[in-house]
Amino acid sequence: MLADSDTRWKWGALTARRLAGTAGAGPRERPVEISGLLLRGRATPTPRQLAEVGEVGVDAGRVREVTAVEFLHTVRDEGYDLVVLALVGGAVQAMLHGLAALALPRRPVVVTGYVGVVYEKLADGLLLRHGADVVLANSRHDAERFRAVYEGVGADASAVTEAALPFLGGEPHRAQEGRDTVVFAAQPSVPASRAERTYLLRRLVEHARLHPGREVLLKLRSKPGEHTTHIEELPYQRLAERIPGGLPPNFRLVYGHMGEVLDRTDLLVTVSSTAALESLHRRIPTAILSDLGVREALGNHHFIGSGLITSWDHLDGGFRPEPDEEWLAGQGVAADGSYPAAYDTARARVGDLLAGGPLPALAPYYTPATAPGYLPGILARHHLGPDGHPLPGATAPKETGRVRGAVRETVRNAARGAYRHGVQRVAPVIRRMGEL
Repeated sequence: MLADSDTRWKWGALTARRLAGTAGAGPRERPVEISGLLLRGRATPTPRQLAEVGEVGVDAGRVREVTAVEFLHTVRDEGYDLVVLALVGGAVQAMLHGLAALALPRRPVVVTGYVGVVYEKLADGLLLRHGADVVLANSRHDAERFRAVYEGVGADASAVTEAALPFLGGEPHRAQEGRDTVVFAAQPSVPASRAERTYLLRRLVEHARLHPGREVLLKLRSKPGEHTTHIEELPYQRLAERIPGGLPPNFRLVYGHMGEVLDRTDLLVTVSSTAALESLHRRIPTAILSDLGVREALGNHHFIGSGLITSWDHLDGGFRPEPDEEWLAGQGVAADGSYPAAYDTARARVGDLLAGGPLPALAPYYTPATAPGYLPGILARHHLGPDGHPLPGATAPKETGRVRGAVRETVRNAARGAYRHGVQRVAPVIRRMGEL
């Protein structure tokens, strides 16, 4: 499994487990070993983030970072049966072309998909994932949209396979006497502006002050300086330091595994976080905010028809949304108890591909003939040429000795640390200064 951020690591590792039948999905015919690799980049998770993701069936202590070219060398050398690409769309496309260029006599089955709600760049993201053997859809709604996009451009849509988010779980919500907990699930990039993020924080703090007997939690994805799937240039932690009068005693910032936070949640509030689907799966009262509008840029338009869209004014007054059951049925949250079978179709498809003899060559929709002004740039970002082969100088170096290899790795680590510091800490400050 190859991932490029903390959330995609979680999705990819759990997807691999479910496809391999190691997550309560049924007996295995033979032992399965899952290897986890991290694609080096600005969102590569830290050890703390990996540990906070929770149990995913991959030993985080054995995880190593790789470049795209190093990953391709690893696939060639290790002889994997299945590769799960838990990456942003452009990286998926690059890996597909790189794997095709390997021309392996026996190539692995390639699976990809989305880590959560698909509310933007639907066509772009899907076509960048085209060519994988299995493109997982997290719901019936998504599967129908995915097939429509592929068929609309004349691409083969047979890879689209309905499943569900692999990290749904936990006990159904049960109210407990004496417990009254409201959780706001923050998102790194939604909303993006300082004014809108400050507004949401202010309303959350005001809600805590209006209800002093209620525990109000701000669930954060990362600590300042860490990156997730999306860049967070205005961390709520920093904004919270400037709240007039300080934070009330019943208000707290929390981190950790989302499932553990939901264990004690009585109302989940968010703009459009995938946490809403985790909450709905457990029948926890869930609210999608309309305070900043219902807009594609916010992603809350995805919840039109859900019955969950409301405002802080209504929540302050005690309103609790009730989800529309028909909408729920199409969203893959499996609140009806059907979740254990959600991966049966995908698992059967992977099994058929593995048992069916040599697989045909990978054939992405984008090629140098169909997208000559787009594809080469995507591949070049991962040091691959238009034909999918590594560019000159990008070939993984051969270590000539233990000492030399250790020195080279030390230099690499130092360079990566400097790069991440620049991208994650210095660049956002410079951008904010430019807006003054």
